Amino acid sequence: MTSSAPQVLLVEDEPQMRRFLRVALEGGGYRYLEAATGQEGLALAIQHRPDVILLDLGLPDMDGLDLMTRLREWSQTPVIVISARGQEADKIGALDVGADDYLTKPFGTGELLARIRVALRHADPGAAEDPTFALGRWQVDLARRQVLVAGEEVHLTPLEYRLFTTLIRHAGKVVTHRQLLKEVWGGVAGAQPLYLRVYMAQLRHKLEEDPSRPRYLQTEPGVGYRLKTED
Repeated sequence: MTSSAPQVLLVEDEPQMRRFLRVALEGGGYRYLEAATGQEGLALAIQHRPDVILLDLGLPDMDGLDLMTRLREWSQTPVIVISARGQEADKIGALDVGADDYLTKPFGTGELLARIRVALRHADPGAAEDPTFALGRWQVDLARRQVLVAGEEVHLTPLEYRLFTTLIRHAGKVVTHRQLLKEVWGGVAGAQPLYLRVYMAQLRHKLEEDPSRPRYLQTEPGVGYRLKTED
């Protein structure tokens, strides 16, 4: 194994499964990190930026889907879910929040290594990830969910934060009403453009110097919204 070998982060609370996967991954030539909780896994992902993440859904401190959502706020690292939950609804839920693949326990070493190879082939080697975002007076630590305006921390509600980070991910581009409703509300029945107007007004009030004449959080009439990155 060399220092240039792909690094795999395993987030799994079962000691026996961690031992099994450690042997399989090291035998396959991968560098290996492991975490027994979601918070530990998130911290290791931030610190080491692994090439692939193997994620169990049944973690002791949070649901794996919540961790998946947290990761996707700033990272496009391939994530393969490994779970005993084998129902179709479980697989659809994981894929919808950003998982790249889903492997149901029990599984064989050969299949796991093949799935990892596929994930690595599909990964974008040029997608350098920076969990921070800065624009004007704003500084955002996406990994820690911290938003600063002129050096002062600003509290955003979960939906406000999700709307803001969705616009950050697509900074400079117009994001349609439909896309925002899907990414922020997850296709919840009844979600409509009115929700976007309400939450966008709240974001402007908290983040813009003059909410009535927003500098960055721009409306594209009849289409959607855009986070303006140029002056």
